Amino acid sequence: MKPTLQLRLGQRLTMTPQLQQAIRLLQLSTVELQQEIQDALESNLMLEHVGDESPSAHEGPERGADDGAGASADGAPEGADATVSIEEPWEAELAGGYGFADADEDDWSPDQAAGDRGGDLRGHLAWQLEMANLSDTDRLIALAILDAVGDDGYLTESPEEIRDSLAAHLEVELDEVEAVLHRVQRLDPVGVGARSLSEALARQLEQLAPDTPHLELARQLVCEHLEALAGQDVAGLARRLKTTPAAIREAVQLIRTLDPRPGSAISAQAAGYIVPDVIVQRDGDGWRVLLNPEIAPRLRINPMYARLVRRADSSSENETLRSHMQEARWFIKSLRSRNETLLKVAGAIVERQRDFFERGEEAMKPMVLREVAEEVGMHESTVSRVTTQKYMHTPRGVYEFKYFFSSHVSTADGGECSATAIHAMIRKLVAGEDPAKPLSDSRLAEELAGRGIQVARRTVAKYREALSIPSSSERKRIV
Repeated sequence: MKPTLQLRLGQRLTMTPQLQQAIRLLQLSTVELQQEIQDALESNLMLEHVGDESPSAHEGPERGADDGAGASADGAPEGADATVSIEEPWEAELAGGYGFADADEDDWSPDQAAGDRGGDLRGHLAWQLEMANLSDTDRLIALAILDAVGDDGYLTESPEEIRDSLAAHLEVELDEVEAVLHRVQRLDPVGVGARSLSEALARQLEQLAPDTPHLELARQLVCEHLEALAGQDVAGLARRLKTTPAAIREAVQLIRTLDPRPGSAISAQAAGYIVPDVIVQRDGDGWRVLLNPEIAPRLRINPMYARLVRRADSSSENETLRSHMQEARWFIKSLRSRNETLLKVAGAIVERQRDFFERGEEAMKPMVLREVAEEVGMHESTVSRVTTQKYMHTPRGVYEFKYFFSSHVSTADGGECSATAIHAMIRKLVAGEDPAKPLSDSRLAEELAGRGIQVARRTVAKYREALSIPSSSERKRIV
């Protein structure tokens, strides 16, 4: 074949270092952000807290310092509301929602996939994977699986969904995902990544010595008769498995040594402090959203060091000062952008959920990320980052931003009710039931229908299980 030259036109999004930094700061929790700010103050001599007791803090910044740094800009103005605009061009890109999800595929790498996944359970599992002899493909599959593991250790996505999430960067078969999942489930803690209680217990039983008493019977119970086991029908299980009630009880004792929530022990160790990002206060007949002043430090360029920068000097010392100054400006702008974006999204959430703040959970409205994204003029991926590990302090308590998002259920009059509101109603109905005659799922569905909410019995059962409320027969047995 003859070599030829071709001219092609195309669009490609390239993220600048400033935009990458802004996105990274946006997805940090408050505690992580405070550590990031401390690290920046220690590594960049141009950055300082406003009000630091240093010689430069007592000197007003001169014109030259302002020209060189564009700063003495604060991290965020106290008492700012959710309508502050973002003027810098690259910050406007952030407000438009550009993020890692929009980056060119050529810029994606395994190291990026292994980035900030959050949570000590995932970190604990990732550390073990680093020690394992995995191919690059299997490592990427394993990292995608870890991203889908909840704090309790269970898989929150199906293998099919995990495969589809990798499709943009990697073509893998479902069998490959299943094989890597099988390997993840044997990491410590054993059973993590399980899709059901039965699978989690079975994986833990596989790790016991073959000569463990009643091991095979315990395996049969968790794999084939877990529902009957929950009903405590010892005699029926003994007849079905052709053994004695005493043997069933011994096997049950072995099962009770297992952990039904394999990730909880490590996740509990990872529990840290929650510092609210915003504060919601009553303001007359409405509500006001303020940035938490404790997480919005006032930063500026150190004016004394800024005056040392000489414009036409290309010496190494001057280049270092100039570089530190530019990095400090980017960092201050990224913080300001983060705070303004937080306020915008929080303001939109509070405005849409006014009924919740007035009357409680039962008045929660259905809301999805797309609705807030359209209202504030951002991409869904940006709103998703803003609402993850971000909290607001309200008169009703401290809530994660994501708490206010829920799916909708149609009502009898053609309206909509949020799943969160239905959860609250079910909790209230169960709390007020007659302990001797607990409400069945069908009866709960009828009670909700009386309030104009048409929910199938299966849906009620799903909601009840999500709330960790036992079935009516189990509630009666408990009493």
